[in-house]
Amino acid sequence: MSHPSNAFVLMDTCKMNNAALKTEIQTEAAKSTALKLVVVGHVDHGKSTLIGRLMHDTGVLPDGKLEQLQANCQRRGMPFEWSFVLDALQAERDQGITIDTTRIWFKTPERDVVIIDAPGHKEFLKNMISGAAGADAAILVIDAKDGMQEQSRRHGYLLHLLGIRQMMVAVNKMDAVGYSEARFNEVKKDCLDYLGSIGVKPAHIIPIAAREGEGMLAPSAEMSWFQGPNLLDAIRACESHKPAESLPLRFPVQDVYKFDDRRIIAGRIESGSLKVGDTILVSPRNQLVKVKSIEAWGKTAPSQAFAGESVGITLDEQLFIERGNIISHVTQAPVLASRFHARIFWLGNESLQTGKRYTIKLATAEFWGEVEMIHQVLDTETLGHTGAKTVSKNSVAEISMIIRGHAALDDAADIPAMGRFVILDGYDMVGGGIVSLEGIQDIRPRIREIASSNITHVDAAVAYNERCQRNGHLGGVLWFTGLSGAGKSTIAKALSKHLFEKGYQVYVLDGDNLRSGLNSDLGFSPEDRSENIRRVGEVASLFADSGVIVISALISPTHADRLMASNACPDKFHTVYVKADVGTCEQRDVKGLYKKARAGVIQNFTGISAPYEEPEDPEVTLDTVNESLETCVEKLSAYVEKQLVAPLRHQ
Repeated sequence: MSHPSNAFVLMDTCKMNNAALKTEIQTEAAKSTALKLVVVGHVDHGKSTLIGRLMHDTGVLPDGKLEQLQANCQRRGMPFEWSFVLDALQAERDQGITIDTTRIWFKTPERDVVIIDAPGHKEFLKNMISGAAGADAAILVIDAKDGMQEQSRRHGYLLHLLGIRQMMVAVNKMDAVGYSEARFNEVKKDCLDYLGSIGVKPAHIIPIAAREGEGMLAPSAEMSWFQGPNLLDAIRACESHKPAESLPLRFPVQDVYKFDDRRIIAGRIESGSLKVGDTILVSPRNQLVKVKSIEAWGKTAPSQAFAGESVGITLDEQLFIERGNIISHVTQAPVLASRFHARIFWLGNESLQTGKRYTIKLATAEFWGEVEMIHQVLDTETLGHTGAKTVSKNSVAEISMIIRGHAALDDAADIPAMGRFVILDGYDMVGGGIVSLEGIQDIRPRIREIASSNITHVDAAVAYNERCQRNGHLGGVLWFTGLSGAGKSTIAKALSKHLFEKGYQVYVLDGDNLRSGLNSDLGFSPEDRSENIRRVGEVASLFADSGVIVISALISPTHADRLMASNACPDKFHTVYVKADVGTCEQRDVKGLYKKARAGVIQNFTGISAPYEEPEDPEVTLDTVNESLETCVEKLSAYVEKQLVAPLRHQ
């Protein structure tokens, strides 16, 4: 099972059978205590040499392997390099660079260590990010002669962006500067100044000469002036990742498996803990349910599971749950939002474009998304913010992102594993970043549990079909959505009169009218607006079930809110997009709402300070800029005849 928290993993795991799932979980458990150490650095600064020498000196290499490599180099007519120990690709040996990430295991008295050799060349930053994501600690390799290069700074910034807080700096090739203490101190100062400016305090800055083995496993006779640890001791002092059990529960759903009469919800607990009997919240559906069991493979089922464990659970109710949903407890639930702020690193060959549709991967979920605004671009060399509004390859930027639907979000500062995301353009990973929820409002509807369990559904004395036969048409909801001023209420009233004159049972649910009665207790916060739409959807469903054609006219700006309304009566719900641009709506604004929104008097006004998500596939689109009121009513009347009247006549 792939790690949902590893937001930069490119390959995703397909559905697995029982045996594969069991093997994966056992493998994860065996490796969970290992220290994951990534080694990065500018090309030719010697990181592969460092790892190759470390493998040899710690006895990791199989007997005869060194001699074999030396013989191969002799046959090829090239000098032996320690980097050849792990540069497994022919292209790497020919070009002298690391292209892909390589993983090497070795043991220390404290624990196993897996070293991840990440490529340093800027053309392979995507591979470097893939290798570094999820590491517990990092070694940044700096050439003593060259010092900090732009790519070194970029790597340091990326490690910070990925949330790696245990960082060591290995100042390599000290032999090339005569083991000079003065030169080491110069490089050390540059490292401390830069890393400190991005909020990173390295645990150690260690002088080494990897090719010669100086400072690797023992104090260096050539650098007796250095009083700090050797590299291996510094590695041994690092802490392995500890499961974040003290944080709020986050359990991203990886997949749902069906066994006999059970539906097992499978995934990896990223933080917190979960036990049988817990009431859990499923986001973004906002559903409450209890954990019936925690499934185990080949052992007695546990009563509790913790962060870092890959588990399966069953529920006491059969709810529709799918990959990408996030399970939490009701308290300290993730924020539901359709937009968020982020700091990203851009890897695409084409510059980042505002308004272009990208795929956003958050934990196990995928969304369509687009960049709403580029706030600033960061120069990784100077750490200054530029006024540029173009984000080119290998640049860092602060942006606002809009996604289609509601996502369960956590700030990366609060739950790092859940605050990372990836940007895909087609099938190519073009960027990644961390989520910031500063200034973002939670639009989660109120969480409700049924107040009484002593409730039984009551069937009506008059059946739905009987009502439809009497009325001469099916019941249905025509859900008008669009900007304020687009013409929703005007068209709704005209259509209602037209259908009534034809003898149809019709009623208009207008947003303003409902707020003076049924929804008078609701304000205009994102939470209250979602609740307003939920209530209207439920009322509209009752009207439709009674055989009435109900016309609902609300802005309902988000896909998620409209989906919530449609869920009340999915087989009777018809989306009508009343389309008009903001400029036209402002010209029609008899209430003066847009003027107040422009002046900041009205906050979160759709189209001005809050986004409107156009319906992707509405049943009817009315272009009120180019179509008259009469034309719109005629189109809707024809649609009603086809969808709600004709089917009844053909029965």
